[in-house]
Amino acid sequence: MAALAILRVEKLKSFGNVGGSEKHTARLQDTPNADSTKKNIRLIGEEDGTALEDLVKTKIASTTKHKPRKDAVLCSDIFLSASPEYFRPHDPSKAGEWNHERMVLFAGASRQWLLNNYGDKCVRAELHLDEATPHIHAYVVPINDKTKQLSHKEMFGGDGRAASIKLSKLQDSYAEALAPLGIERGVKGSKATHTKVKEYYQAVNSEPFTAVWSNQQLAPTPFESARTYIARIQQHEDFQTINHQLADRKFMLERLERAEQRARYSEKERQRLEKRVQLLESTSQLRDLPLEDVAWELGLNYARQRWRGHNHIINIDGSKFYDFSPSHQKGGSGAIDLVMHINSCNFRQAIAWLHDRFGEAGAEKAALAHARKMTSEIIQTEPRPQFQLPVEDKAKWQLVSDYLTQKRLIGENLVQALHERGLVYADDQQNAVFVMRNFDRQPLANGAFLRGTRGNNNTFKGYEKGTTRREGWFYFHLGGQPTDQPEKVVLCKSPIDAISFAMLEYQVRSDVPPTRTLYIAVDSPNSLPVEQLRHIPNVQVAFDPDSSGDAAARAVKELLPQATRLLCKAADWNQQLIDYGRQLRQQQRREQDDDLSL
Repeated sequence: MAALAILRVEKLKSFGNVGGSEKHTARLQDTPNADSTKKNIRLIGEEDGTALEDLVKTKIASTTKHKPRKDAVLCSDIFLSASPEYFRPHDPSKAGEWNHERMVLFAGASRQWLLNNYGDKCVRAELHLDEATPHIHAYVVPINDKTKQLSHKEMFGGDGRAASIKLSKLQDSYAEALAPLGIERGVKGSKATHTKVKEYYQAVNSEPFTAVWSNQQLAPTPFESARTYIARIQQHEDFQTINHQLADRKFMLERLERAEQRARYSEKERQRLEKRVQLLESTSQLRDLPLEDVAWELGLNYARQRWRGHNHIINIDGSKFYDFSPSHQKGGSGAIDLVMHINSCNFRQAIAWLHDRFGEAGAEKAALAHARKMTSEIIQTEPRPQFQLPVEDKAKWQLVSDYLTQKRLIGENLVQALHERGLVYADDQQNAVFVMRNFDRQPLANGAFLRGTRGNNNTFKGYEKGTTRREGWFYFHLGGQPTDQPEKVVLCKSPIDAISFAMLEYQVRSDVPPTRTLYIAVDSPNSLPVEQLRHIPNVQVAFDPDSSGDAAARAVKELLPQATRLLCKAADWNQQLIDYGRQLRQQQRREQDDDLSL
């Protein structure tokens, strides 16, 4: 399941409410489910012992013009968190545990969001780490900047539909701030509810829980063997009831997860359709000026199904026109062409005339329509440039091969196999040329990635001019039969990383099944071949183990939900291959030394 952003707002209408809330968030009173060994963190506000009530009073007195109304909300408690899938992706059920780096990123993004939206109106924010899942309590004094009065309604909405709309926009804003972390917006309009803290404590201390643990018949008897104990409790009706309840719970959780997945898909589809509608609306706004209106402004009169005047007889058909006058027989399309034809002027003069008659917006519409027409004509008539691979220099291949096998420690057999298939060769500058192809039945080369191999510290790398990065990829298959469909795909940042990963997987790890695997170099989610990979069940994202690699991996998972993240132990997969080769040589030397000592 994808991690979701969580935001709730609670009104504190009296200073008693403010003090009571502080007792919980500052741990001034016993909290049954809090781990006293873990320390919470103050994100906003000084830890100088000042009471929250005094902070709120000071803020109100220094900012507002009038004494607060009796029914005014003095402070708003904003609860911020994310679902457990974000903090502990490997096992969300492990309450009280979290990934430290993810927690720090969440806290930083949330703090910045609070400061951006509320500034010094947020008098305190507390990060709780002593409960099941990290979360934040932020206290905001809801002061209206215009009226200088308290107004929770103005900031968060009152009751009913207005409050729902404002809260929804607030959740949009918060989810957008957390989006770079891979945290999504919940489904808009969801009827899901949350359990209040007090209700939670009542539930865990309720009779059904205590009854299960106090049932002495489920406890082992003295000197009872484990085998006998297991057989006995499996027959006990309470044990059977618990099993049935657990099975029902698992079934309901699976149904809930599927429903949430469908809801998220529906929400994304709704957003896609909204963008489509916006695009269509913007396109309609860019339509050309009606030629009939332009003809009228030009002084022509409509008679006998033609526009006549100034020795012209114009027929208008949508965006096209034709002049039937014997002295002006000519056709064209668009408002600018019509103005140029009737007024015998140039393009710039036609734009100036349209601006005078239809204003700036009208002139812009005509100019954009003219540009679209010219663009369409160019696309239809101008030949598309064809990509040309760098010229192969066979005399340089041995040097490139030595670089790949000796400096990069890639196996000679694999390098030679890729060379024989035309996927890597040498150019006249002694660059390793990695051929990029599409995924058609007969792959067409439409790009190349070059890697310099000259000198000890050569760092040249880049794409050959004319490469279409969205339509070509360096890739190869290993395992299975050539006719098999890939069951697994591995995404790496560069061709050398993809080849190195394959070396590690098929020559180092002996437990890898011989399934048909596609290895592909993708340096950005923008060039990810989603349609070709959508139906492959096992997608492994093996980008570099840094922040940019993590961000790219999250973007890939958005596009391919079945994807999983792989992290190498070195800076990249080639370095891990080199480190492994070094360890292997050291082990071989030790074994030789042991043989000599015998």
